[in-house]
Amino acid sequence: MKRRQLIGYGLTGAASTAALTACAQQSTAPSAAGDGEALPTVRWKMATSWPKSLDTLFGAAEIVCDRIAAMTDGRFTIEPYAGGEIVPPLQVLDAVEEGSMECGHSASYYYVGKSAALAFGTTVPFGLNAQQQNAWLYHGGGLELMQKLYATFNTINFPAGNTGVQMGGWFKKEINTAADLQGLKMRIPGLGGQVMAKLGVNVQNLPGSEIFLALERGAIDAAEWVGPYDDEKLGLQKAAQFYYYPGWWEPGPSFDMLINLDAWNSLPALYQEIVKTACMESNISTLAKYDAVNGAALQSLLAANVQIKPFSNEILAAAEKAAFEIYEENASQDADFKEIYDQWVSFRTSIYGWNRINELGFASFSNQAT
Repeated sequence: MKRRQLIGYGLTGAASTAALTACAQQSTAPSAAGDGEALPTVRWKMATSWPKSLDTLFGAAEIVCDRIAAMTDGRFTIEPYAGGEIVPPLQVLDAVEEGSMECGHSASYYYVGKSAALAFGTTVPFGLNAQQQNAWLYHGGGLELMQKLYATFNTINFPAGNTGVQMGGWFKKEINTAADLQGLKMRIPGLGGQVMAKLGVNVQNLPGSEIFLALERGAIDAAEWVGPYDDEKLGLQKAAQFYYYPGWWEPGPSFDMLINLDAWNSLPALYQEIVKTACMESNISTLAKYDAVNGAALQSLLAANVQIKPFSNEILAAAEKAAFEIYEENASQDADFKEIYDQWVSFRTSIYGWNRINELGFASFSNQAT
């Protein structure tokens, strides 16, 4: 399949409205190709990595499904399932790749065992925040690179959610120096986990539904998840006292709609454009919701006597050094990683230079204590 067929985002809002209005007005809507055939009824199932209790993460998948159904007048529906209902939470890509599920909603960095380069589709330590990540994916060549990589797993991806900069996780004891990380058992996925391992942490990758019990029962000493709103829903504040920031390993994590390529290619062109539009809506709406709800949740945690603490500069510097050593090592050994990393790091340098002037310049003044 030609890469431009995988990447196109040419459907404008006006074209979408006109096409969808036509669908709603006709009981036998013509196909996008204009051959007079009715658009088909399509019924898919979606595996996700999320528990239903998290209305933000599972909700990101629901937005995609709900909007696709609405924009096709119910002709194309997708039923989302919580992690573990049909497919284990960390095996969504496997199910989509083999075709046992038409689609999924997950985080690409869960699958770095398949390819370390998949991490860029979600986030990497000391990488891009949500705004920068969207700029890279939509207008910086990032999505084209990620779709090229995903195609090797018989899958196409579209960004469909983002949390914004995350918190640095829950710890049962204070962490003041890099030496304090030695021997710590911590739940942390992706390349962030590899950085922590390099700093002496015993890393574990657990799905969200298992974190609370593991932390409460002492199977792990620390865990990162998302941020105040989701973390409070999981009850992590009842299992650990110290809540660190920032989440340097997840500055702007994207979540993906994953679609089996054979299933994708079977869709009419109009349905494909609707999927892209629904995913983009989920990507924007999910980030907006997190920004809207995290402030109140943080105040709730503070009222529960949670101790909010910053990582020390020593820890941040050690982690950043380890992160870029890992990137360079992977790039020297893995052609897929090198292709994405070289382009990504160039984009990162450029957008950091711009945001240092506009975003940081404004935030440095406006956030000063008065």
